Amino acid sequence: MEEPTARSHRIACLKLTLFLLSVWAFVSFGCSILLRSWMDGNLPSVGSVPFGFWMAQQGSIICFVLLLVVYAVCMRRLDNKHGYTEE
Repeated sequence: MEEPTARSHRIACLKLTLFLLSVWAFVSFGCSILLRSWMDGNLPSVGSVPFGFWMAQQGSIICFVLLLVVYAVCMRRLDNKHGYTEE
């Protein structure tokens, strides 16, 4: 591979990783700890529990799994775009 292509691939991977890590940090720390009381008072309940509690217990785990799927799909597209394919 040419150096600019490898470098642009590395930069794109880093941007994607940092973006997804920031989303994960916001959901796991922000929604589960900092915004929990606000979400309990302003958002509808999930089942019989307040939304903030649900987000701290289940929502952050579901978000993490969804981020894994998004990462896998985006990385596959990024690898194909830059010529790093498995065959």
